[in-house]
Amino acid sequence: MLAAIRRLLIGEPIPTKRAKHHRLPKILALPVFASDALSSTAYATEEILLALAVAGYFHYSVPIGVCIAVLLAIVSFSYRQTIMAYPGGGGAFIVVRENLGLYPGLIAASALLIDYVLTVAVSITAGIAALTSALPALQEHRVALCLLSIAVVTLANLRGAKESGTVFAVPTYLFIVSFFIMIVTGIFKMLFNADGIPDPAPVPVAAPPIALFILLRAFAAGCTALTGIEAIADGVPAFQPPETKNASITLVWMAGILIALFLGITLLAHAFGAVPDKHTHETVASQLAAAIFGRCWFYYVIQAATALILILAANTAYQDFPRLSSILARDGFAPRQLANLGDRLVFANGIVLLGLVAAALIVLFHGSTHALIPLYAVGVFMSFTLSQAGMVRRFIQCKEGAWRRNAAISGIGSATTGIVCCVITSVKFTDGAWMVIAAIPVFVVHLLAISRHYRVCQQELSLEGYRPQRRVHHKVIVLVPGVHRGIIQALLYTKSIAEDPEAVYVELDPANTPRILEAWGEWGQGLPLRVLKSPWRSLMEPLLGYIEMLDNQPDVDLVTVVIPEFVTNRWWHRLLHNSSGLLLKFALLWRRNVVVTNVRYYLDR
Repeated sequence: MLAAIRRLLIGEPIPTKRAKHHRLPKILALPVFASDALSSTAYATEEILLALAVAGYFHYSVPIGVCIAVLLAIVSFSYRQTIMAYPGGGGAFIVVRENLGLYPGLIAASALLIDYVLTVAVSITAGIAALTSALPALQEHRVALCLLSIAVVTLANLRGAKESGTVFAVPTYLFIVSFFIMIVTGIFKMLFNADGIPDPAPVPVAAPPIALFILLRAFAAGCTALTGIEAIADGVPAFQPPETKNASITLVWMAGILIALFLGITLLAHAFGAVPDKHTHETVASQLAAAIFGRCWFYYVIQAATALILILAANTAYQDFPRLSSILARDGFAPRQLANLGDRLVFANGIVLLGLVAAALIVLFHGSTHALIPLYAVGVFMSFTLSQAGMVRRFIQCKEGAWRRNAAISGIGSATTGIVCCVITSVKFTDGAWMVIAAIPVFVVHLLAISRHYRVCQQELSLEGYRPQRRVHHKVIVLVPGVHRGIIQALLYTKSIAEDPEAVYVELDPANTPRILEAWGEWGQGLPLRVLKSPWRSLMEPLLGYIEMLDNQPDVDLVTVVIPEFVTNRWWHRLLHNSSGLLLKFALLWRRNVVVTNVRYYLDR
């Protein structure tokens, strides 16, 4: 039944030879890899205005938006060079480790892993915020809606990259088209219908240091628009051939659409006086749509598209987190299970892990986007900086083609994102960024500890200089809880693997012992039966003591414990029987030189 449900939800397994047929064309790669970056236009402007609201500096939103748009162009062009240099997938971990060393590489990897988890949490909570803006009655159920959304996106990604791309394409393109219609209509109203546009608010005056801090804080908040730009460079192998060309074209598409949407929303927010409302929790995008179209059917189309793109924006992290985890696992810095491809040619273990951690984070922060935003973008800008610095080192060392120009471009990108990273860290430090800064070294220490564990295991398991024993002498005992058909089958098995096995019975109730001995004389297959006294009615203590005594004998290398069990044909029937065999197996799990064997007898009725 479980296998049937799994096939229904996830689909039939895909053979490895079909992997090339499940790569993404550009039209599907854009919604898969760009949904995170594109969706940020729905809340990046709002975060800028929220930071400026402290002093009413809303008139600075457009200049700050222009600065962020320029930064977007610089970073996008820098990552285009990464695609050309690393056609096999230029994840920050690979680029930084190869060019700057192991420890900077692990820092970049840790920063990205944290950021991917935050990407899922922020995208999902922002999507539900858009939904509750249109339907305020759902506000008190936002955490449950967030968890449901994570479950849906996780399940879609477990079905495979191509299927998830097909599912997410319609909402992504609906979002792009509806927002472009809103921006064009809003600009038309600005130019030709100024009667409905509110007058600009008077410009407040504040002391220069205070004003500078507020502006830097708004700039740092708006830089969330850059999250997800690295996704295409990380996932080049997922594209159809020619991979490098298709990935590069998709990156240019993404950058152009992202800059146009972000600047358009920022300009309209300034023109229409849209500001975050902490009382109604209505988003800036919702206010703009209502001001431009009224609360007609198209308003609800925009809200639905916004909610969908924000929820599905988590898909970008679902593509890159498992891929980066698999690379770390392959190199011995993460659990090896994360390197395994699942039935549908995706790293299923990484997908499930990401969903669980993001869900826990949403519950911890009560599904609040504004509470999660301060943690966001610190890790991604740190990886931006290290990755582009690694590209500068690579161009200088290789000296191929126009290396001076390429090194200068990557150098500008690294310097710019480094400055932004410092700004974001400083202005968001007390709001929660300190948690990310503290978590990165913890992650690095854990990655190194995992690597050290695998190295020790490899040394311990190495055959170099190993001399195995010529023969292993083992003592076999079979546990006898009673005399019945299941025990007879276990006795026959025991006699087949040992010349002098022994049966052991623990006397919990002395009144039952004569009956057991009488039945044993008839059905015991000639094996001796040792009765262990247990005056405290404990099954474990006498058995463990006897097994330890056998193990200490000089002529015994291994002790094999045969545990008979009968299996009922309904799982709920098992609840009516004790689990002493399971408890004993768990107790013997960590004992050296002890082998545990189960002999099962299946009941038919």
